[in-house]
Amino acid sequence: MNTAQEIVEYGSDEEGDAFIDSGDVLAEVPDDGDHPMDEDDEAEEGVGDIPSGDSDVKDNSLQHFTTHNGSVFAISCHPTEPLAVSGGEDDLGYIWDITDGEVIVKLTGHTDSVSSASFSSDGQMVATGGMDGKVRIWRRVGTADFRNWEFLTELQGPDEVIVSVSVNSLDYISIIQIQWLRWHPRGTILLAGSNDSTVWLWQLPSGNTMQVFAGHSGPVQCGEFTPDGKRVVTASEDGTLMYWDPRSPTPLFKLSPQDARFDLENITSLAINASSTLAVVGGTSGSVRVVSLSKGEVVGALGGHAEGESVEAVQFVDLTGTGSSPGVVVTGGTDGKACVWDLTTMRLRATLEHQVTALTFYKDAVTSLLTHPAPKSHLIVSASADNTLRTWDARTGALVKEHTGHHGPILSASLGLQGSVVVSGGDDSACLVFTTEVDESG
Repeated sequence: MNTAQEIVEYGSDEEGDAFIDSGDVLAEVPDDGDHPMDEDDEAEEGVGDIPSGDSDVKDNSLQHFTTHNGSVFAISCHPTEPLAVSGGEDDLGYIWDITDGEVIVKLTGHTDSVSSASFSSDGQMVATGGMDGKVRIWRRVGTADFRNWEFLTELQGPDEVIVSVSVNSLDYISIIQIQWLRWHPRGTILLAGSNDSTVWLWQLPSGNTMQVFAGHSGPVQCGEFTPDGKRVVTASEDGTLMYWDPRSPTPLFKLSPQDARFDLENITSLAINASSTLAVVGGTSGSVRVVSLSKGEVVGALGGHAEGESVEAVQFVDLTGTGSSPGVVVTGGTDGKACVWDLTTMRLRATLEHQVTALTFYKDAVTSLLTHPAPKSHLIVSASADNTLRTWDARTGALVKEHTGHHGPILSASLGLQGSVVVSGGDDSACLVFTTEVDESG
């Protein structure tokens, strides 16, 4: 059992990268016999044209990556290098060069769609999570460059379980799926949420299980480390939010729909402010709640989205670049709106709207929100199912730049190279690279 002092020091700078010790390990993961990837495992270069679609779509992207054979569900840029990792419907992931579209390595081993893919905070590892329930880890080889990667391990986790469900006397088999992956902000520790209602925490490169969080009763739709690295927040389709100490299987507090102030129906999105004191969550009802993590209670309700339109994305914005400005948060929903909120007053600052079409509501949905690093932290990027991304000035709500070229809904996006580019993955099987730099007049 760890002391209280050890728990407080989790994620502190004084401890360096030593986040756990042998007493924290729940299970040892045996060597599964996988070996470093060979040259033959790498895919051919995947540069080409965007799949045919609307011929009148203006393409202002810098680079295409079209190797995926199916929708691209996940994309993540390397923290420092011109690399991206993507995952798709074709059961594959790729690490590729965003400057020329060259495949660096093909990430194999999944038997269903790769729905999550992410670089670790130091850029030395990559994790992929799939609808097959698998979490697979690759790591950089050598120190000369980032061109060589090897398979490290497949983590022991929720893929061990297949759930049999009986509904109206009919039996269904529910395959466990990975909903999301998050790396610790300062260490090689990985967090994953599953549709079997559990959340798993592993240490890398050992692959040892640090903790299994159980308490939700539905798929865990979203989760985050607090930016200080000391706590974990998770939220579920069952409408509950839980706040965890990473070294305890018991939540520090839980909010549920039984509290009328917190009823969001299914929770679909979550973000935590830079000081690790507030969480903002959105749900399928179209409502948004502000939660004090120190008090464990709802401190605000935001209602700018249409009733019954799911809030799919939440991001905090630092308007001054100092981290000390009044809290501003942006929420994006299936109503096509991105709402900019001042958390000091709990009032709407601006509404950012993507193009309204005559098609279904899904075509207009905001699917992702990204915030720029300082010194341009007032800029945000919204990705949409209307096939476009847009860069906005959160201070004024003004549209700064539109990024076009996709022929289908954009399902994922990530900022790279210190925010100078945005890389997107779409339902059209393509990944596009856009510059976020604006004209001097912008």
